Amino acid sequence: MAVPLARSKVRRERERELRWALREIRMAIDKYKDASDLGMVAATEQKADANGYPATLEILVEGVKMSNQPDKKFRFLRRIPKDPFTNSTDWGKRSWQDDPKTTSWGGQNLFDVYTKTSEKAPDGTAYSDW
Repeated sequence: MAVPLARSKVRRERERELRWALREIRMAIDKYKDASDLGMVAATEQKADANGYPATLEILVEGVKMSNQPDKKFRFLRRIPKDPFTNSTDWGKRSWQDDPKTTSWGGQNLFDVYTKTSEKAPDGTAYSDW
């Protein structure tokens, strides 16, 4: 009986870590989008078809030049969080043009992220749908 309880505890911890990582990345994407919409991100830092979203996750870590302080970079993430289910920083990505059910990223912009694990939560939902 101790083994199922231990597995359950480990799964709950990974779920908690997944929620935290997704929230952290999504908040950084939203902050970038807000800064872009307010004209704070230098025009030289944005791709023409990005619609105000970052081109990659790495840009959120590397930072972008701000229009009002071009000699400084503003970073939105300290580092890309690891996916606790895949133990990798390689997240599934979606652009706002992509179909929500597709697993291929168009590469135009970064609108959302998801885990690449095929595991399901105890309630039957796919972790990749979180």
